[in-house]
Amino acid sequence: MAAPPEDLKAELLELRHKIEHHSTLYYRHDAPEIPDQEYDQLFDRLLEIEKAWPELITPDSPSQRVGSEPLSGFTQITHEIPMLSLDKVTDEEALQKFEKRIHKRFDSDKAIEYSCEPKIDGVAVSLLYENGVLTRAATRGDGTTGEDITHNVRTIADIPLRLKGKQIPKVLEVRGEIYMSKSGFARMNAQAEKAGEKVFANPRNAAAGTIRQLDSRITARRPLTMYCYSYGLVAGGDLPDTLSAVFDRFDDWGLPVNPQRKTCVGVESSYAYCLDLLARRNELDYEIDGVVIKVNHFDLQERLGMNARTPRWAMAYKFPAEEVSTVLKEVEFQVGRTGTITPVARLEPVFVGGVTVSNATLHNMDEIQRLGIKVGDAVIIRRAGDVIPKIVSVIADRRPKDAKPIVPPATCPICDSEIEHIEDEVLMRCTGGLFCSAQRTQSIIHFASRGAMDIDGLGSKLIKQLVDKQILTSVADIYSLQREPLLALERMGEKSVDNLLAAIENSKQVSLPRLLFALGIREVGEATAQSLASHFGTLKAIIDSSEDELVSIPDIGSIVAHHIRAFFDEKHNLDVTAALLKAGVCPAETKPVKADELPFAGQTFVVTGTLESMGRSEAREKLQKLGTKVAGSVSAKTTCVVAGPGAGSKLTKAESLGVKVIDESEFLSLLEQHDK
Repeated sequence: MAAPPEDLKAELLELRHKIEHHSTLYYRHDAPEIPDQEYDQLFDRLLEIEKAWPELITPDSPSQRVGSEPLSGFTQITHEIPMLSLDKVTDEEALQKFEKRIHKRFDSDKAIEYSCEPKIDGVAVSLLYENGVLTRAATRGDGTTGEDITHNVRTIADIPLRLKGKQIPKVLEVRGEIYMSKSGFARMNAQAEKAGEKVFANPRNAAAGTIRQLDSRITARRPLTMYCYSYGLVAGGDLPDTLSAVFDRFDDWGLPVNPQRKTCVGVESSYAYCLDLLARRNELDYEIDGVVIKVNHFDLQERLGMNARTPRWAMAYKFPAEEVSTVLKEVEFQVGRTGTITPVARLEPVFVGGVTVSNATLHNMDEIQRLGIKVGDAVIIRRAGDVIPKIVSVIADRRPKDAKPIVPPATCPICDSEIEHIEDEVLMRCTGGLFCSAQRTQSIIHFASRGAMDIDGLGSKLIKQLVDKQILTSVADIYSLQREPLLALERMGEKSVDNLLAAIENSKQVSLPRLLFALGIREVGEATAQSLASHFGTLKAIIDSSEDELVSIPDIGSIVAHHIRAFFDEKHNLDVTAALLKAGVCPAETKPVKADELPFAGQTFVVTGTLESMGRSEAREKLQKLGTKVAGSVSAKTTCVVAGPGAGSKLTKAESLGVKVIDESEFLSLLEQHDK
């Protein structure tokens, strides 16, 4: 087949350049230079050439914005750098405390520069550009794993398929919020209503539903747009030293950044920005639920570091929520996947914050008593954070004569197991962890996981299939799985099934600590499971133990002891445990050893880097058997650090603190000395 003529290639490049130029003027600046008819003629000519010469189609062609054939499902994307959530404040005092914490960490009162921007009520996404071309887009998901939505993001006119300008890194991950404007939402709903189609409740729901369409042609017809708010992975290039300068660089490259952003010095100036934006909230053509305030300089961000899940250098200032009144019709008690029993208010439907609300959280019985609420009461509803409906107060003078008190269930509403009430805790929990259908999927996923029974091939998706088809009703059913039913499942070939059945059979020979951890007893982690196994030696001895005996073990307090006894006092759990043993699960018994008799009792180890002879979880297990506490971070109290190849900051910190460091060969020698 003949190659496309060079003059045709040149025309195609010119067409793409013109279309992107006019799209930017139209969608980002609302300042079109040519009428729609001329724009359509340019686009039609582009499609004509690409249809005749499909080999000329590239990922950054404007034609890729029209959508393609539907996908069968989403694939998972792991974020190389996690997408973080932010701590939230709702008043000036809390914002001042945020800045005081920063000053305290730096031991300085020097003014802090902040980058402030509207907190868009949309969908957080990650865009990956390689050599300036958009190659992947993903949702935030749980912060670590999201869904591949590249097919949909390519259709959004506001997002460049190729960056323009200079100094673009070879790899650049851009993060932002995809949203639907108020005006676009209104137009879309008006068209849908006219056509007799479904209308959306609010712009955020519309954006979330649109970005997760399997058919990108639907996405292409809906008015989505985006503002960038940060970046993640960067390689083969550098970015400026401040977030405000990064926004300017993004703008130069053609990435959409919020024109309402502002750099403020000090928290008082930032708070004034918040109040100004709140006053203009209804004037904006997009929904916002607050302001994001970030330390502007990246070197200061790095010095401030992280809390467990949120950065210390950023804060979300949340705007006041909208409130309305309605009537509490009933209270239902729902069982969560971890056994927590939560009261849920069923309400007379009411419109608040752009959505119709018929349910609201009541959190727990303490909250019900604090509110003094009864079924039939008139109540005030708030959409806390503009998302979660919450009852905030009772309108006492509107209480009907037949109002009924709210009574908690005596047993689990799902499985009739005993309900656990812990002193000084407000939550109620079902004790039927291995039996309760509300907890079934989660308990089986945990049971099969790597740190527990380590059944390779029995992942969460397959478990959900098996539970949905009622093939698995408890963890014991894993050991009665048959070949033919497994072969009938989606994506399960003969080799996969054979490997799975072999892994299940292999898992029957298990250490006692792993089995204990796999049972999912509340607050019994790997270290506690090891302590129990070392102290008692057998599963039967643990089942028969008293609460006083359990409390006598170091690191097991009265609350954990209560959880262990509550678990084994529940007949359903004992039945499932007995079924596991009957199926051939055989936890290795050991001679009981008191904690203070173990060779490494009272010591703390940290394992970092990659070990060639074993995984980190196996190394941790071996150390715990010797009585050590295995920590995730290095401190002055650390006894020793085991450092394999690739050890990074933990090794550096250990050396700076003078903590003993050993390599893998020394570690193996240490284990061999104490191998019994």
